[in-house]
Amino acid sequence: MSDDLTLTGITEPKTRKRATPPPLHWADLDSERRAEAVAEIGMPRFRADQISRHYFARDSADPESWTDLSKTQAERVRGELMPPLLSEVAVVDCDDGATAKQVWRLHDGAVVESVLMGYSDRVTACISSQAGCGIGCPFCATGQQGLTRNLSTGEIVEQVRLARAAASEGRVGKPRRLSNIVFMGMGEPLANFARVAQALHRIIDPAPAGFGMSARSVTMSTVGMVPSMLKLADLGLPVTLAVSLHAPDDELRDTLVPINHRWPVTEVLAAADRYAETTGRRYSIEYALIRNINDQDWRADALGVLLQNRLVHVNLIPLNPTPGSKWTASDPKDEAEFLARLRAAGISTTVRDTRGREIDGACGQLAAAQI
Repeated sequence: MSDDLTLTGITEPKTRKRATPPPLHWADLDSERRAEAVAEIGMPRFRADQISRHYFARDSADPESWTDLSKTQAERVRGELMPPLLSEVAVVDCDDGATAKQVWRLHDGAVVESVLMGYSDRVTACISSQAGCGIGCPFCATGQQGLTRNLSTGEIVEQVRLARAAASEGRVGKPRRLSNIVFMGMGEPLANFARVAQALHRIIDPAPAGFGMSARSVTMSTVGMVPSMLKLADLGLPVTLAVSLHAPDDELRDTLVPINHRWPVTEVLAAADRYAETTGRRYSIEYALIRNINDQDWRADALGVLLQNRLVHVNLIPLNPTPGSKWTASDPKDEAEFLARLRAAGISTTVRDTRGREIDGACGQLAAAQI
């Protein structure tokens, strides 16, 4: 079976036409392959370490600005090893400058989003792993677009590098270091497992192999792709696993998260428990509160029973509605009651600080406007 899963409950890409793959990028290569790559363009192998330090330690992808390469060498690196992968086509700020949402166009015209968010104690980047999404959750703007294609490792990592550079320049407040990465942008990360796993290494491995960020500051979101959840556990990288559950019962979750037909709630939680046991890390349950759909008192009680004695934290998410959608956020009183019932059941629970409501905040909305 391929590392990138095509399974019942996931829509096919919009077109079956063979896509032109993204150009090879430095971030696609592991350390051994980088040394081979510089040799192939007529440069000494030790240059691989220099190039990696510029890219991963200094967040620079502009060889012409590096003083340790000749003009000819810089042109070779730019042309063969560091081609541009993301072109900014839209950026919108909100939250008094603390949030910046960007839309990037890829080499084939596909578009993806990333978001940079500044908080009092951290700067977080939300990045995409696919152009579009094939899961088809009806309340999700990205899910309604369908899947265009998986992103390459380089396209994923470039979102991180650009976010790091923007944070250090004070893009969302005073200049600070990017501290957190969440794979909660467009796409289902674990449906693009091989490339996402490689991107994780680029994010976590110390320079010059990678950015050297803490694994504990990286959150990997999934709707519950059980085989890939188990593979992620086997990687041994203690990132935070976030499971988008949205309902405690299969009857409703079959509607909200169609892949539940393949892997029901009990199997998803069993895989999450296995991840917790393997990594020693608490996982999170993401629960988007939708008015009169999944926010009833009895569902809060059922979720509390379901999560008893598990190493888990619940994030309640006020839904960012999409234009024209019948799905909307819960009444604040219902949200407060849901929160209180979970806490009364002994479940660690918080309400997520939802950013960007005034700028097409729901993931996929801004990108859809560019298609």
